Amino acid sequence: MTRAAKASFSDASLGGPKLSEVYGFVGSITTIVFTVIFIVWAYVPDHCLHSIGFYHYPNRLLYWALAVPTYVTVIIVLAIIFYIAANFVATPPPTSLDIMFGKIDFLSFCLHYEFSRELLSGVPSTDGDEHSIEPISDIGIDRINNIMFDSL
Repeated sequence: MTRAAKASFSDASLGGPKLSEVYGFVGSITTIVFTVIFIVWAYVPDHCLHSIGFYHYPNRLLYWALAVPTYVTVIIVLAIIFYIAANFVATPPPTSLDIMFGKIDFLSFCLHYEFSRELLSGVPSTDGDEHSIEPISDIGIDRINNIMFDSL
């Protein structure tokens, strides 16, 4: 008795390509095809194009036929350079205290209210000092092993 493998493209367990992957694939293939067409149009002599049957194509003697791709390439390169430069300008120097203590912290930015270090009124203080922070300490290796390996 032989069993044949069953595969179908509609099988949900296999998953399928995401829409962004399909768009990326189609976009990359389209870009490659148009780039090859442009290079053939721009650099192959007229008599070669006529010998393979291409008689109607845009005029290559126009200034813009080669200037537009050059301008687009230069604009992309300059945009990348300006983006990197803007990030360098916006980043504080390594010695600045703004790296650790900014004017606004992440929590108050996300929740749109002023952050307060005051304890909540319903939470009792353990040692009488309302602004105390627990000291940093290491977790013992026995506790880490219990947490990681006891569930096995």
